Amino acid sequence: MSTLTQELITRTLEELGISTSYCADRGMPIYEEAADLVSVGLNVAGREQWLRPAAAAGWHHMRAEAESDGATLLLVSAFRSFEQQRQILERKLAAGQGLEHILAVNAPPGYSQHHSGNAVDLATPGCALLSEDFEHTGAFLWLRDHAASHGFSLTYPRGNAYGIAYEPWHWAFVSTGKAVTTA
Repeated sequence: MSTLTQELITRTLEELGISTSYCADRGMPIYEEAADLVSVGLNVAGREQWLRPAAAAGWHHMRAEAESDGATLLLVSAFRSFEQQRQILERKLAAGQGLEHILAVNAPPGYSQHHSGNAVDLATPGCALLSEDFEHTGAFLWLRDHAASHGFSLTYPRGNAYGIAYEPWHWAFVSTGKAVTTA
């Protein structure tokens, strides 16, 4: 690892009160922070979002195809740094949320797929953000049937080995069978 060392991750987990064996026991991989990011535009809150070039190309193609098929995909979040992930957990702890509850919906810093620059959280009009209700939308049905052809996969299905709650909105670029240009 270049930017995230095991020492930094271990120290951060300890500071947050997370057992050093928590991620290892669940087989959670460490994700290096992506360095080669490109803008993919604004998210639903008006903040610029970033992805790795191949993931960005896949996202743009997937969103355009979904739109042409009548499904609207909105970007909630994309790349998230180690420090941003740490701040999310710290805010939730400070607000009185229990660590067990937080870890059911947020990966610990160093273990968030968002660090890789390949993950997106998605939404669609008329559905609450980051809600399991997303599963019942046309956008989710479209993703279920077409995301793989754009290189995206649902990372946290029901009962996933990582112990993360079901997240029908979280998709990660893993590879693609289609030729996708990044230019």
